[in-house]
Amino acid sequence: MNLLPVAEALNRLLSRAKPIAASETLPLSEAEGRILAVDLTAGLTQPPFNASAMDGYALRREDAPEPGAVLKVIGMSSAGHGFEGSVGQGEAVRIFTGAPVPPGADSVLLQEDAEKIEGGIRINFPVRQGQHVRPRGQDFAEGEAVLSAGTVLDFSRLTVAAGMNRPDVEVLRRPLIAILATGDELLPPGSTPGPSQIIASNTFGIAALARKAGADVLDLGIVPDDKAKISAAIDTARDAKVDVIVTLGGASVGDHDLVQATLIEAGMQLDFWRIAMRPGKPLMVGSFGETHVLGLPGNPVSSLVCSLLFLEPLIRKLASLPPVQREATVEAAVTLRANDHRQDYIRAKLSKSAAGHWLAEPFGKQDSSMMKVFAAADCLVIRPPHAPELPAGAPCPVMLLRPDLLA
Repeated sequence: MNLLPVAEALNRLLSRAKPIAASETLPLSEAEGRILAVDLTAGLTQPPFNASAMDGYALRREDAPEPGAVLKVIGMSSAGHGFEGSVGQGEAVRIFTGAPVPPGADSVLLQEDAEKIEGGIRINFPVRQGQHVRPRGQDFAEGEAVLSAGTVLDFSRLTVAAGMNRPDVEVLRRPLIAILATGDELLPPGSTPGPSQIIASNTFGIAALARKAGADVLDLGIVPDDKAKISAAIDTARDAKVDVIVTLGGASVGDHDLVQATLIEAGMQLDFWRIAMRPGKPLMVGSFGETHVLGLPGNPVSSLVCSLLFLEPLIRKLASLPPVQREATVEAAVTLRANDHRQDYIRAKLSKSAAGHWLAEPFGKQDSSMMKVFAAADCLVIRPPHAPELPAGAPCPVMLLRPDLLA
């Protein structure tokens, strides 16, 4: 079977992915980062009354045409305790920020622009019509659609939703991702490995990446190389109506690689496997109807690179979220040798040159089992198939492991 180019593999995966339309209602306290399923309308008018924007005196503009006017202070209006009367000719009310402007008053004089005298104030500064008054409905009116469907609820939008008197919101359901690690050799962290065993690590990184991308995660644990047990785990995922089944390891076709065969026997339609990339060649993609299946390689670095390239974009599309912008162009810190027929993703460290340019310097060891090198990397240098030698200082495409690193 020919190896599939990375771009073609990603296009085939995403072309059949449909954004999730189902929704759920959540309290505002749980809605951060979620996407509105419907327009959100205001449940009240804000501000609900003409409100003072400053501490001072509420008055009629016609009574203070110029400095020197004297007004009688007849009461006080504070936030939560408005003045119950009205302001008439030659009168003023002491007012505080956020308090209702009393009927009859149309402007607010700053407190520092007034001189206190017996029984009232003297105006020491001209007053403009409507000065320091926030009109009723200045922010939004009851029934107004303030936030549109598809809006991501961040800190500012949650604030306005609360101000609109909406204690809960209807949001799109998150994609549910099932993760299944397979292998007789795997043990959970905290175990004491035997002579032929290793600690399973991939699940934790993949789960974290999936949640960061906008998904919920169902961890199916570790399953040995046993077709019946793998099949039972797959049934658990399908019964849970997950959107994506992610398997870790065993997706190739060796004597001990049982995942692909078990999935096919369970009814999975195999779309493709074996990608022209390094690391991550034995990636498998298939489906059970609307449920996507992504078979990742067992090597930790291979599975993480494949997750960045394929799982993250898939989740973002299912969740109606924009793609994460990881691509950037920097300069090669050293000469990069010519490449073969597979697209390389080389772990590298970023630094700045004396001239202030970002430089990518690959680590010396690139074995796909070396987690420590991946954790220390800032980016993946992308070397397209059959790329010629790239001299030091030349423009170099990279995939940022932390998208805001160059910001």
